[in-house]
Amino acid sequence: MARSPVEAPQHVLALLNKLHKLSIEQEARLKGDKPRFVSTDVSKNGADGGDGVVPPNKYLDNDSSFDDLMRDKLIALDEDKCHFIYQLIRTTGATNVIEAGTSFGISTIYLALAVSENKKSLDSGDGRKSKPGVIATENEPSKAAKARQHWAECGPEVEAEIDLREGNLLETLATNVAQDVDLLLLDIWTPLALPTLKLVQSKLRPGAVILIDHTLTAADGYKELLAYFEAPNSGFHSLTLPYSGGLEMTVYNPRK
Repeated sequence: MARSPVEAPQHVLALLNKLHKLSIEQEARLKGDKPRFVSTDVSKNGADGGDGVVPPNKYLDNDSSFDDLMRDKLIALDEDKCHFIYQLIRTTGATNVIEAGTSFGISTIYLALAVSENKKSLDSGDGRKSKPGVIATENEPSKAAKARQHWAECGPEVEAEIDLREGNLLETLATNVAQDVDLLLLDIWTPLALPTLKLVQSKLRPGAVILIDHTLTAADGYKELLAYFEAPNSGFHSLTLPYSGGLEMTVYNPRK
């Protein structure tokens, strides 16, 4: 097994390993004999809307049945993707990060660890940090509570870096977002991806990175977002990385 690139105490690495294993087990039970289950493919109205993979039909009767199914499911960002994002944050020196779609907070741990390391070199010497850290978003209260529990288990290096905003992210990200966002991670229902990007676009710094999970597996659901990237003079320059399901890496360099 390859050594993790993440710099963190052993108890944090052990927790991440445990949570990734649990996520894989839960995903295997969800998909059964079907293709890979992708949570970002399924719209909240109980239909895929042409987005591709959906869970078993018995869970699609109404919103509440699907919410009940997913309420205790981690469906975490794949471990190798988390390692890549951690390394990307470290190498770019990012300290102002937004995660749209936190769920149980597993990927958020990687974001916070990387930002914490970067901020150490920017510490003013009196304990004040020059950047705000990680904004995380989650609409489901039980998931938000579990995420907080995971972060507390990690310790203050993780917990202190995260500003968790509970509720509709189109409302919680509408205010109090600092300028010069370095990185935006979109790991949410596909219909929310483009509205979320547009909401925070004015806060992105030149050279900011946007990462979107499952852009191959959920390609139909991301059509509008990808078309927005590809529009003339959009300022977005996008590349699909060869991770499972596709991981879109987009750099924002608007014309002056």
